Amino acid sequence: MNYIGSKHKLSNFIFETITEICGEDLSQKTFCDLFAGTGIVGRNFKPHVKQVIANDVEYYSYVLNRNYIGNHTAFYCEDFLMELNALKNKKGFIFQNYSENGKAGRNYFTSENGQQIDAVRFQIENWKKTLKISEDQYYFLLASLLESADKVANTASVYGAYLKHIKTSAAKKLIIKPAVFQQTENAHQVFQRDSNALIKNIEGDILYLDPPYNARQYGANYHLLNTIAKYDTFVPKGKTGLRDYYKSDWCRTGEVLKSFEELIENAQFSYIFLSYNNEGLMSQKEVQSVMERFGKYRLKTKKYQRFKADKTENRNHKASETFEYLHILEKK
Repeated sequence: MNYIGSKHKLSNFIFETITEICGEDLSQKTFCDLFAGTGIVGRNFKPHVKQVIANDVEYYSYVLNRNYIGNHTAFYCEDFLMELNALKNKKGFIFQNYSENGKAGRNYFTSENGQQIDAVRFQIENWKKTLKISEDQYYFLLASLLESADKVANTASVYGAYLKHIKTSAAKKLIIKPAVFQQTENAHQVFQRDSNALIKNIEGDILYLDPPYNARQYGANYHLLNTIAKYDTFVPKGKTGLRDYYKSDWCRTGEVLKSFEELIENAQFSYIFLSYNNEGLMSQKEVQSVMERFGKYRLKTKKYQRFKADKTENRNHKASETFEYLHILEKK
């Protein structure tokens, strides 16, 4: 999934740094990914640790993590996937409000794909209500739909806007592909909570923090994934069809430092790692100042190329040199 702030390219750097600090044998340690997003970091640690605790306040993220982290034993779903891909199109909420030729005129999906999303989403919910699938299977199928729908979305990157004309990848037919998760002997925990509230009720060994860096609210940028995941009824707002969404203090200049300080103070973890970059609302010195109050502080820096969508009509992508900071605290 094309995701703002994804740590896919930095996953090796993060894993190597954490094992360097905490030791290569993590088999008896609890690892918490408190701002999990699509769960990339938690997935990397899942086979190596005793337990992963994954959390994110957004529901689409909860669905992905409930599958990729929460699911840990095998089950059969091939027939269900085949049936979903063979469904007849349905003119439902997604088609009418977010698809080509729908009544709202929002081109997030082609007409066919919008109708297919409706048909698939309706069927998954029906299977759940009639107990034909387990809770684990439900989140597996729902995560599979979200991942597959995202691949045919008619956007430049996020869902803050749709493209005027249907691009090549969005014109492809939607095919629900399995969101394959890794099997482990141990169970894991997945939450959908405000991070500063949840931190008071959990504890472990390694806490990984990857909060929003800037003023962009994830609930707005990925509102359509929440809508597909929840499949509820509401009146979409404005040109982009926004729904009401959670507004994080981590995206507010006047609140972020207070939220960070409060979280670090309440964290019941031996090691804390914070991913942040040089474009964030908090400066490197501000982060260091807070962390040094609670124990031994270290800093690792990684330079990498980040790609930004050009705002011109052709939507080219331009490389931008970014410094990723991994702030490290060994808490007293």
